[in-house]
Amino acid sequence: MAKRNVTVQLDEEVITQVRVIAARQGTSISALLARQLRELAQDVDRYEYARERALQAMAEAGGHGGIRWRREDLYDRGERANP
Repeated sequence: MAKRNVTVQLDEEVITQVRVIAARQGTSISALLARQLRELAQDVDRYEYARERALQAMAEAGGHGGIRWRREDLYDRGERANP
């Protein structure tokens, strides 16, 4: 896949912190940012895929409920005979 450069402006304090993080991980700021952005894009793709599957499953399941509950079936109103 072809790669392109992107310019990002950050505060000096953030750059200093990210340099330390990248050094601890044995990588560069560029590689660190690329990995984070790639993971973000993958997370969004996975969410959208899961959302579409869930919506499709709900649409296909519509009207297939088997049990129709009545209020009397769900609540004990003390209507039983007292001993």
